Amino acid sequence: MSTPYIIKKVEAKVNHAIFDHALVADGDRVMVGLSGGKDSYSLLDVLVSRRRCLPIRFELHACHVQAADMDYRADIGFMQRYCQQHGVPLHLRTIEVQYNPADRRPACFICSWKRRKALFTTTKEQGCNKLALGHHLDDTVETLLMNMLNHASISSIPPMLPMFGDEFRLIRPLTACLDAEMRRYATARQFPAEVKRCQYEHDTHRADIRELIHAMTRINRNARENMYRSTQHIMEQYIVRATETPTKARGAEKHQHEH
Repeated sequence: MSTPYIIKKVEAKVNHAIFDHALVADGDRVMVGLSGGKDSYSLLDVLVSRRRCLPIRFELHACHVQAADMDYRADIGFMQRYCQQHGVPLHLRTIEVQYNPADRRPACFICSWKRRKALFTTTKEQGCNKLALGHHLDDTVETLLMNMLNHASISSIPPMLPMFGDEFRLIRPLTACLDAEMRRYATARQFPAEVKRCQYEHDTHRADIRELIHAMTRINRNARENMYRSTQHIMEQYIVRATETPTKARGAEKHQHEH
C-alpha cells in the first residue's frame, strides 16, 4: 500500500525543520510530550519514522502527564500499545491542578504550567537533552498575535529554545506544519481522539484569536504562512525603536543637574 500524500508532506516538513534548525543530532535523547491529542501522537509518530530513516541516531522517550482533578482523559491503553510496539519508553505522571474558580489565573494557565513542570522534571530524570512538543505553525501564529495584543511584545514559540542554562532544549519539529495538515495526518494514521475533553478548554482567548486569523485568510489565503515567515524577516530599520519615556528623561536630566 502506498504512503498517503499527507504523511509524506508532513515528514518532508519535519525533515527540513530538523536540519534547518538543528533540532536533533547524533546521540540525542529526545523526550516527547505526549498529551494524547492529534498533534502529540503525530509528532511521536513522525519522529519514530525519522529515527528509522534519517542518517542520525537518537533515542526516543514519551511522557504523558495526567491531571487527576481535571476532566481531560486520553486513551492510555492505545498510548501504551503504540509506545511498546515502536520501542519507545513511556513515562506516566500524575499532577494535581488544584484550580480555584476565584483565582484570577485561568485554569488552562495553571494546568499548563504544572504539566510543563512535570515534563521538565521527567526530561531531566531520564537524562534527555531535548524535549519535543507538538506545537505547529498555527500555534506559533496564534501566540505571536496574543503576545502582541496582550503583552505588547513581538514574540512567539521558536523551533528551539534552551532551558535552564541549556540543561536541555525545547524543540518543535512540527513548526512549519499547518493545523489542517496535522488533522489529516492523524486521520490517516487512525489516531484516537481524547476519551474526554477538558471542561475549561474554551476558557481562553485562543478561540477569538483563531477567528481573527480566519478573517485575515479571507483577505489573503496565505495569511497564516506569511505571519509565520514574518518572524524570520524582521526589517529592523522599519521598526519603531524603544525610547526613554518623558518621566525617565526628566529624571535623567535632573540627575545630571544635581551633579
